[in-house]
Amino acid sequence: MREYRPVLYRSAEAIDRSGNARDLADSLYADLYGLGERDGRRRSLFRYYQGRSSLATWLRALLAQRHVDRFRAARRLDPLPEENADHAPAAADPAPDPDRPRLLALITTALAAAVTALTPRDRLRLSCYYAQQMTLAEVGRLTREHEATVSRQVAKTRKTLRAEIERRLRDEARLSDAEIAQSFAYALEDPGPIDLTQLLAPEAERKESAERRSI
Repeated sequence: MREYRPVLYRSAEAIDRSGNARDLADSLYADLYGLGERDGRRRSLFRYYQGRSSLATWLRALLAQRHVDRFRAARRLDPLPEENADHAPAAADPAPDPDRPRLLALITTALAAAVTALTPRDRLRLSCYYAQQMTLAEVGRLTREHEATVSRQVAKTRKTLRAEIERRLRDEARLSDAEIAQSFAYALEDPGPIDLTQLLAPEAERKESAERRSI
């Protein structure tokens, strides 16, 4: 709670601008602590956390899903239209955020630059683990490292990427903390043009792919 509550509050404020952001963030705690019971056993949401992303990223994804669930539940409680209102205009869906394409483009650019700055070995580990869905043991056999070493290095590289992306978005794109959180939320919701396989490929392969696209 001490370390991640500020992260959740910032993310919630970026996702829900209706004034209920803190309530949305605080609603996660009971499920995370496993206060709910099923079949006489306490069950925590942490049983779904597999460590394939940072804890902060996983919590943001939970927060976004909780917001969607609340929205859908509220829609189910909307009254049905009256019989004589057959020809009444349907309520328009919420307008899409006009900033979404810009934020996605900025985080894609920042991610590409951050990945390019990694060492080839760091890119190889990430590519095997995330893009090719290899296990830590399989990556270790490929890189001739112990499984625990691969795990530590992947976690370290992930933190480095996160910090570098945030730095670029803040210093170069001049985004606020809320806009940065929203950028990550949009990327988690629908990465769109973000292709991890291409981003994490060796430099020679990336150049060859770029040349093919330009023909």
